[in-house]
Amino acid sequence: MALGMGPEHVAYGMQVSYGLPYITADHVIAWERGIMAPGKNELTALAGVLWCAPCELIGRPRTLREHRAARGLSAEDVASTVGLELLVYVRMEESGEWRGTERQSAILAEVLELSLADFMALTGLDGKLAGLLRSAVTTRWQAYVRPVGKMVPLNRRLLEGTLQELHRYYQGQMAATLTWSEGSAATEASHTGRDFLERIVEHFWARIDTIAP
Repeated sequence: MALGMGPEHVAYGMQVSYGLPYITADHVIAWERGIMAPGKNELTALAGVLWCAPCELIGRPRTLREHRAARGLSAEDVASTVGLELLVYVRMEESGEWRGTERQSAILAEVLELSLADFMALTGLDGKLAGLLRSAVTTRWQAYVRPVGKMVPLNRRLLEGTLQELHRYYQGQMAATLTWSEGSAATEASHTGRDFLERIVEHFWARIDTIAP
């Protein structure tokens, strides 16, 4: 809309400039509505027609494939750089499970410009982190500064402040359920507490981003 283009104009640009003759306005409309998702070549072409980077079209990348596409890299590029056979790497993308070595993981993080949070999510470590964080907020947070610190290489004071804040919030919700004992207020506090535990990793990184220099 900002470029004064309708779906038919976008489709035409992809057909003529990027050699994708099968793309129609219906494809563009489906992508806009989230009914379909463009493939790698289609995403690159779409970004070119709209004068933007691929990462601007897919929002926050979540999967290994989305992070790669956001950087405009091919599977061959990433596989070669991290030292994996192409087929092995592609299988990791398809399964959504990164199984590279520590060195390969470090290279992957550099190539894809991954944040610490994204890196842990892609390597499957966020599940273990979630378990530690839930224990920290439901028991004594002080006992989990060291275990969490081994997984997340951050300043100790930053970790302590974050765990203490998360613990204080959760315990406040639990205290509210006891104070009200019953009724809609107690139920709401209980639901809030459960939702907080389910999204504990998200709350952790949000807190880190808020107070980290």
